[in-house]
Amino acid sequence: MCGAPYFCNPMADLTPLQALFQEGKVLLIDKPLTWTSFDVVSKVRSAIRIKKVGHAGTLDPLATGLLIVCTGKYTKKINEYMGQEKEYVATFHLGAITPTYDLESVPQDPKSIEGIDAAALQAAALNFTGDILQIPPIHSAIKQNGKPVYLLARKGKEVKLEPRPVRISAFELLDIRLPEVEVKVVCSTGTYIRSLANDFGATLGCGAYLSALRRTRIGAFTVDEAQSLEGFLETVKEIRGEKPA
Repeated sequence: MCGAPYFCNPMADLTPLQALFQEGKVLLIDKPLTWTSFDVVSKVRSAIRIKKVGHAGTLDPLATGLLIVCTGKYTKKINEYMGQEKEYVATFHLGAITPTYDLESVPQDPKSIEGIDAAALQAAALNFTGDILQIPPIHSAIKQNGKPVYLLARKGKEVKLEPRPVRISAFELLDIRLPEVEVKVVCSTGTYIRSLANDFGATLGCGAYLSALRRTRIGAFTVDEAQSLEGFLETVKEIRGEKPA
């Protein structure tokens, strides 16, 4: 037990593992499919046994890819990383829409994609480059009156969100295998790729939803540098001196 608080060493009662991560680490994790970003943070927190753990930018459960997780003193850097440019590889499914703009809900309102070709896709893509106004999905964690709007949407209540300025630095068609189109998007923080898919389909007149998403870069950090969550947990075991299972 310490005497006067200003004589206490906050690191004194920590294990070597806890002290290592309390000093601050930036972890690059390749988020698994179906896991929430909070699930990953919770798993990391449980493994390293310190409270100060957070992530720098949410990925939806059906997305994979780069998740920056900060520990200890480096949690102060979270806002810095969140504000950096992001890169995604996404798959848009043409010919239908969903209420959530992705596969969290069932596709509906099917429409023909006859007549849509590479030229039409390229022309539509021109509308989504540069500074644009984007309306976020109503099934999102944006708050109104202190509550996430997705809770209201799930109850069938009317939700109205105002357009927000975002910057799309690149919108590149990577692969066309209709009804799916794979695209690379480089964008500012706050951009919803789900909304981009929905708006892209609206521009084409056939509807579209996001069927797959992978975040490949945040600022200078790339997913190629990231490790799997399982790999990170094994590393923690090694630091503790535990034998692999």
